[in-house]
Amino acid sequence: MSRGSSRWKAEKGAAGVPEVSVVVVTHNAKPWIEPCLESVRGYELIVVDNGSSDGTPELVRDRFPEARLIEQQNRGLGAGWNAGMRAASGKWFFLLNADAWVVADGVAKLVETLERVPEAAVAGPRLRNQDGTLQRSVRGFPTPWRLTTEYFFLRKLGPRTRMLNAFYGAGFRHDSELEAEFLMGAALLVRPQAAAEIGGLDERFFLFSEEVDWCYRFRQAGWKILFTPAAEVVHVGGASHGGRFFREQVQGHLLFLEKHHGPRTARAARRLLAVALTLRGLVFPGKRGRMYRDAAQWLRAGSLEELLAWRR
Repeated sequence: MSRGSSRWKAEKGAAGVPEVSVVVVTHNAKPWIEPCLESVRGYELIVVDNGSSDGTPELVRDRFPEARLIEQQNRGLGAGWNAGMRAASGKWFFLLNADAWVVADGVAKLVETLERVPEAAVAGPRLRNQDGTLQRSVRGFPTPWRLTTEYFFLRKLGPRTRMLNAFYGAGFRHDSELEAEFLMGAALLVRPQAAAEIGGLDERFFLFSEEVDWCYRFRQAGWKILFTPAAEVVHVGGASHGGRFFREQVQGHLLFLEKHHGPRTARAARRLLAVALTLRGLVFPGKRGRMYRDAAQWLRAGSLEELLAWRR
């Protein structure tokens, strides 16, 4: 999408403009979509359904008639977010996963954060698991070394060091405001002017790393990415895919590296990931081990170009 495209114009008339447009992308999200949408009721609701077959669209129409429901072929999470933002008319865009729900006045707290820091493009909340424990959302951009520390479990040796755990924010406690490299995309408040400047999400990222690439582009353009513990969101995590898309997660790393650091770096990451996942496949039993072995075999099965173009 071109810089400053009219499809991403953020300037709107003051009269009748909703404060926040909430965009939720669904794909067979029926178990979680009701608490998700209930938590943001009262804002402009836009639900983009990516080809659900479990009755999600019917539930949305029945329980949330005020929501604008957009039904389309499943072209990935980023494509769904883009479609929702194109339909949005609010002063702010709030992207919320279908398996997440906002606690209390979390949306208002995120708005306060972006209003206070005009150079920030994105603000994200503290994420909680369903049992109330912290879900770490402050992350560092992938590099071959950072992927090594993650996939070979080296970060366990120094969980609070940037050398061994920059991928997970060097053990950041998530109890104070922080400018982050990127935030996990379960819940993000976005400044429309910033989205208008750099364009929407790259739709080549089907399910993982779309927010990584977007945050990278925001930062390259001079915008900040902020984490704030003032807002909280409960996130189930993996509810819609249950780990079935691990290949897509690995592919997302490679696509990010190829796009921003070149094919040579992506090929180096491919080799180290193949070794790491082979070792994991030997160590872990059962379904988890098979998942790692399958991903390692896939990494060796084709050229980098074929891996990046692969779709399930």
